[in-house]
Amino acid sequence: MDGFSSLAELYNRVKPALKSKIKDLKRIGVHYVQEADVWNYLKNNVWCKKTNLALNDIVNDIMTVSNAELESYVQEILSKQKRTMENDEVSLPLERKSE
Repeated sequence: MDGFSSLAELYNRVKPALKSKIKDLKRIGVHYVQEADVWNYLKNNVWCKKTNLALNDIVNDIMTVSNAELESYVQEILSKQKRTMENDEVSLPLERKSE
Protein backbone atom coordinates (compact mmCIF):
# COMPACT_ATOMS: atom_id res chain seq x y z
CA MET A 1 0.00 0.00 0.00
CA ASP A 2 2.82 2.30 -0.88
CA GLY A 3 2.02 5.93 -1.51
CA PHE A 4 -0.84 6.17 0.98
CA SER A 5 -0.35 7.78 4.35
CA SER A 6 -3.49 6.30 5.90
CA LEU A 7 -6.23 3.76 5.42
CA ALA A 8 -8.66 6.64 4.97
CA GLU A 9 -6.63 7.94 2.04
CA LEU A 10 -6.54 4.47 0.48
CA TYR A 11 -10.29 4.05 1.07
CA ASN A 12 -10.96 7.31 -0.76
CA ARG A 13 -8.72 6.21 -3.62
CA VAL A 14 -10.60 2.93 -4.15
CA LYS A 15 -14.05 4.42 -3.51
CA PRO A 16 -14.97 4.32 -7.23
CA ALA A 17 -14.37 0.54 -7.22
CA LEU A 18 -16.42 0.18 -4.04
CA LYS A 19 -19.26 2.17 -5.61
CA SER A 20 -19.11 -0.01 -8.70
CA LYS A 21 -19.30 -3.19 -6.59
CA ILE A 22 -22.33 -1.82 -4.72
CA LYS A 23 -23.97 -0.93 -8.03
CA ASP A 24 -23.44 -4.52 -9.20
CA LEU A 25 -24.94 -5.87 -5.98
CA LYS A 26 -27.98 -3.61 -6.29
CA ARG A 27 -28.45 -4.76 -9.87
CA ILE A 28 -28.98 -8.31 -8.58
CA GLY A 29 -31.29 -7.18 -5.78
CA VAL A 30 -28.86 -6.91 -2.86
CA HIS A 31 -29.58 -3.49 -1.39
CA TYR A 32 -28.35 -3.82 2.19
CA VAL A 33 -24.61 -4.20 1.54
CA GLN A 34 -22.77 -0.87 1.78
CA GLU A 35 -19.35 0.33 0.62
CA ALA A 36 -17.97 0.08 4.14
CA ASP A 37 -19.14 -3.54 4.36
CA VAL A 38 -17.14 -4.49 1.27
CA TRP A 39 -14.10 -2.62 2.59
CA ASN A 40 -14.32 -4.14 6.09
CA TYR A 41 -14.88 -7.66 4.79
CA LEU A 42 -11.81 -7.50 2.57
CA LYS A 43 -9.70 -5.69 5.17
CA ASN A 44 -10.52 -8.19 7.93
CA ASN A 45 -10.74 -11.42 5.94
CA VAL A 46 -8.57 -11.11 2.82
CA TRP A 47 -6.01 -8.32 2.98
CA CYS A 48 -4.84 -9.12 6.51
CA LYS A 49 -3.46 -12.40 5.11
CA LYS A 50 -1.53 -10.74 2.26
CA THR A 51 1.63 -8.67 2.11
CA ASN A 52 2.82 -6.01 -0.32
CA LEU A 53 -0.61 -5.29 -1.76
CA ALA A 54 -0.61 -3.06 -4.80
CA LEU A 55 -3.47 -0.74 -5.66
CA ASN A 56 -4.46 -2.90 -8.62
CA ASP A 57 -4.65 -5.96 -6.32
CA ILE A 58 -6.95 -4.11 -3.96
CA VAL A 59 -9.23 -2.93 -6.77
CA ASN A 60 -9.25 -6.44 -8.25
CA ASP A 61 -10.25 -7.92 -4.88
CA ILE A 62 -13.08 -5.39 -4.57
CA MET A 63 -14.44 -6.19 -8.01
CA THR A 64 -14.08 -9.97 -7.77
CA VAL A 65 -15.08 -10.71 -4.18
CA SER A 66 -17.93 -13.19 -4.09
CA ASN A 67 -21.35 -11.59 -3.74
CA ALA A 68 -22.47 -14.56 -1.64
CA GLU A 69 -19.54 -14.07 0.76
CA LEU A 70 -20.39 -10.39 1.16
CA GLU A 71 -24.07 -11.15 1.76
CA SER A 72 -23.21 -13.77 4.36
CA TYR A 73 -20.76 -11.40 6.09
CA VAL A 74 -23.29 -8.57 6.30
CA GLN A 75 -26.13 -10.86 7.38
CA GLU A 76 -23.93 -12.19 10.19
CA ILE A 77 -23.14 -8.65 11.34
CA LEU A 78 -26.80 -7.63 11.20
CA SER A 79 -27.80 -10.75 13.11
CA LYS A 80 -25.26 -10.01 15.85
CA GLN A 81 -26.44 -6.40 16.08
CA LYS A 82 -30.05 -7.53 16.33
CA ARG A 83 -29.21 -10.01 19.08
CA THR A 84 -27.30 -7.33 20.97
CA MET A 85 -30.21 -4.92 20.67
CA GLU A 86 -32.64 -7.61 21.83
CA ASN A 87 -30.39 -8.46 24.79
CA ASP A 88 -30.16 -4.79 25.71
CA GLU A 89 -33.93 -4.50 25.66
CA VAL A 90 -34.34 -7.57 27.86
CA SER A 91 -31.80 -6.37 30.39
CA LEU A 92 -33.51 -3.03 31.01
CA PRO A 93 -34.61 -2.68 34.62
CA LEU A 94 -38.31 -2.94 35.24
CA GLU A 95 -40.00 0.18 36.51
CA ARG A 96 -41.98 -0.17 39.69
CA LYS A 97 -45.30 1.50 40.01
CA SER A 98 -45.53 3.87 42.91
CA GLU A 99 -48.45 3.20 45.17
